[in-house]
Amino acid sequence: MKALNSILFVCLGNICRSPTAEGVFKSFANKNNLTDLKIDSAGTSSYHEGEMPDPRAIRFAEMRGYDLNSLRARQVNGQDFEQFDLILAMDDSNYQNLIHLAQSSGHGEMIDKIKLLLDYSSQSKFREVPDPYYGGENGFNQVIDLIEDACQGIIDSHFA
Repeated sequence: MKALNSILFVCLGNICRSPTAEGVFKSFANKNNLTDLKIDSAGTSSYHEGEMPDPRAIRFAEMRGYDLNSLRARQVNGQDFEQFDLILAMDDSNYQNLIHLAQSSGHGEMIDKIKLLLDYSSQSKFREVPDPYYGGENGFNQVIDLIEDACQGIIDSHFA
């Protein structure tokens, strides 16, 4: 298995799920002395480009010890397929958007880098990280639970 030097987490707007995954994985990486690892997040849409994560995502992440305050939303671009070793989509829709972007930007040979985040999860109830944006506040806790589980799976699979 090729060593990972960089990971990109991707959702739709890059204000809830993917910045949360970025913040959680940065914390896991630091705890595992993976300080040279490039970790980022992006959205398949440009709806929120330049914005901070959703205030609810920030608040629930802070309650678990994760800091998202310095993160800003950006849109995935073709160069991301060259710059990242692993690109993790939060759900099937964004996975399909990433496959299409890779192919349309001349990076079709790199689609094997794209996976679902929960492919690394040890739980079996969910295949996708649900979007908490329109749901209640419990959704943000559930998202963090799923992300923490999958981030541990990434550590175990690639760095243990």
